[in-house]
Amino acid sequence: MGNSIVMSQTKQVEAFLQQTVKAISDYLNETTITGLLHEQEGGNKAYYEQLFSNLRRLVVYCEEGLEACRVVLSDEPFRKAAAEKVLYRIYHSCISEFFAPKGDTWYEDSRSAYTGRNSIKFRQTPPSSFKNLLSSLESGFQTIREELEFYETDYRTKIIQSK
Repeated sequence: MGNSIVMSQTKQVEAFLQQTVKAISDYLNETTITGLLHEQEGGNKAYYEQLFSNLRRLVVYCEEGLEACRVVLSDEPFRKAAAEKVLYRIYHSCISEFFAPKGDTWYEDSRSAYTGRNSIKFRQTPPSSFKNLLSSLESGFQTIREELEFYETDYRTKIIQSK
């Protein structure tokens, strides 16, 4: 891939991560477990703690990816190989964590993705504010996943061939 394509993808991912970090951070700063328990009658406190834990992990990965994008984009001249490595890592940390978080508090129903409906399914009933947050983020994660799927195979192939 040419430098301009990789640079464009890196800028696109940077903008996406900036929006994602803001949305998740705002939610985490404004929401408490107690608030979620009041929001959802009969809610499971332990499950809500797991949801928060996964959301915190996701925002950390996204912040790290955002910082890496900014560093790569500020380098002169633009280093294509470094950008590809960053995009590969973002695919494997941010995107993977969104669709398959540690602990499986939610998961991706791959059949739903083809129907235009939200593909994130929860193991238990989440509070509506949490479900709404993930629903609002899902289309962006789908788009970026499609953009970065190339790096899943291409970057790994380059690494194997260089050995």
